[in-house]
Amino acid sequence: MKIQKTNAMRWLDTKKISYEVLTYTYKEGESPSGMYAAKYHNEPFEQVFKTIVCKANTNEYFVYMIPALEELDFKKCAKVANVKSVELLPLKDLTKVTGYVRGGTSPLAMKKLFKTFIDVSIMKEESIYFSGGKIGYQIHMSSKDLINSMNMVIADLLKNKE
Repeated sequence: MKIQKTNAMRWLDTKKISYEVLTYTYKEGESPSGMYAAKYHNEPFEQVFKTIVCKANTNEYFVYMIPALEELDFKKCAKVANVKSVELLPLKDLTKVTGYVRGGTSPLAMKKLFKTFIDVSIMKEESIYFSGGKIGYQIHMSSKDLINSMNMVIADLLKNKE
């Protein structure tokens, strides 16, 4: 299968950052999640990150990346963004704000450059997998290259497990 370049891949190419693209197929009606892709490629779950876009009480948008099996802690997210509160961007606004669809949202090459935070668990991973900018596409690349290329802020973003 010929890989169709996405904006995220073109962005990495212009920065001359090395990456690998993995593709997967999913059945209609199934959720095209990071976990689905991880199972498809037998990837270590802790290396698969999802991209979540939130809107703050200030009407700013922030991007958060966390391991696919984990849950975002909105209070922690607001604190690191230095705002009073954040909430999930309504699905109906996702494409308009980012240029991406649910299940294909990459932190790279959104319509605008938003402040991006990544969970501290990334420090344990030499490389990670995340959406390539289209459903069925994943990017695998160096954690360090991702953080540096996006000037990401590393922070504790996860809900505590009880």
